[in-house]
Amino acid sequence: MAKSLSARNIVKHYGGVVALSDGNLDVHTGEVVALIGANGSGKSTMSKVINGVVVLDAGQLLLDDKPVNFSSPQAAKNMGIATVFQELSLIPQMTVAENIWLTREPMTGFGTVNRSAIKEKTEQLLSLFRGTYKTELRPDDTVGSLPPDEKQLIEILKAISFNPWMVILDEATASLDSRQVERLFELIGDWKGTDKAIVFISHRMEEIFRIADKYSVLRNGKTVGAGDMKDINDKELVKLMIEKESVFSFSRADSKNDKKDKPICLEVKDLQTDSLHGVSFSVHEGELVGIGGLRGQGQRDLLLSLFGDIPYSGVISIFGNAIKLRHPRDAMKRGLALIPGDRAREGLLYIRSILENLILPSWAQYGFPLRIGKAKKDAEQAGASLNLKMAGLAEPVSSLSGGNAQKVVLGKWLMRRPRLLLLDDPTKGVDVGTKAEFYTLLTRLCSEGKTILFYSSTDEELVGMCDRVLVLYDGIIRTELSGASLTKENLIAASLGASNEGAV
Repeated sequence: MAKSLSARNIVKHYGGVVALSDGNLDVHTGEVVALIGANGSGKSTMSKVINGVVVLDAGQLLLDDKPVNFSSPQAAKNMGIATVFQELSLIPQMTVAENIWLTREPMTGFGTVNRSAIKEKTEQLLSLFRGTYKTELRPDDTVGSLPPDEKQLIEILKAISFNPWMVILDEATASLDSRQVERLFELIGDWKGTDKAIVFISHRMEEIFRIADKYSVLRNGKTVGAGDMKDINDKELVKLMIEKESVFSFSRADSKNDKKDKPICLEVKDLQTDSLHGVSFSVHEGELVGIGGLRGQGQRDLLLSLFGDIPYSGVISIFGNAIKLRHPRDAMKRGLALIPGDRAREGLLYIRSILENLILPSWAQYGFPLRIGKAKKDAEQAGASLNLKMAGLAEPVSSLSGGNAQKVVLGKWLMRRPRLLLLDDPTKGVDVGTKAEFYTLLTRLCSEGKTILFYSSTDEELVGMCDRVLVLYDGIIRTELSGASLTKENLIAASLGASNEGAV
């Protein structure tokens, strides 16, 4: 049975910040609508209005052309609307089955939880992504033990477990590998054929053009364009989003220079962890060196070991001095900083203020009791240098858009004036406008003598931004690409283990 939902002239304020001023969206069963916009444009607020997480200030929701008001997420679920949020809602201490069926457990005729039914239903759901898990997932596996991509899959299964007619996917592919994305897209095709509607939020243009039937673009809280995907191209979409085509082709290529005459900032010899099997390389002062390869080849272990967060063997030297990193504070004392891409779990305290988050790694330098005036001044300077859009330092960091929240993650570490920055996919889930600001900032930091080790899941970023790229494959550096050999084609080939060009 065909169904539809329309958002008309939606308005929503958060204090003095206008999240939506004229948001519009039309969704029908049997189609995928891409909800597109820069961070802070209102995409997440629009989805939260639709699923009852926030109450609109003005405007109207129409379900099958009839006015409706979702006073809570449960009210939206009761009407068949499910959402897969970018920030996961899973409880780490609980099992896969417990997370999926929490508060909706099948019951026996005696009023007790029907555990056999839960197990059977969970196994049916898990089978939808069979072949994409690192190891076969079971209903009684603890969610906290799973890698990020598999947690995202559980979040998706949780959303579809009550057979909704409409599913909102908010950056649901950001943590998934290529096999998982392929399978999700197959499922979306199946869902369209069974009269489901999909709202697809993503910053990956190739995914949007591949999966979406229609688009709706938000800019500064207003819907500025909508139509069929076949009638628009990627550059036109970007222009609608930010009104600046220059961001689309941003590249640091003109800023790349040979840094071999500079001193070696970081030298690594025979680094080994559970995922790394003898990694050796060096990075010169002022260099921006990329870490490439398919997800899960040891990139995260490399960054975490350099930050003292996981055990390792081998030798790590900073400016010629061999050091042993047993804890992140050891790395911090030596001028290292780790900027994670998973800001919700590793980067921010969402219930605390922007000020508290910015000064967290540096609070000791402000004394006890805290010299709040000095802290505010430094935080304001950091925010200004990053073009941080906020209502004020006292606002909770949860009030920020995804891109501005990620600026806080970066800003809090820049306040420590580090010598070596370790970046763990920092632009994941960030819009093209904010990405361009990040790229410009990284170029400036390198020109100031900072050294950057930069993991990215986006090939274009590595090719466009980095002086060199170290490609990890099965826990070793299979290839080093630089100069003329640093192309997307060579990077993809090396990531797949198909090329020996530039091998280290």
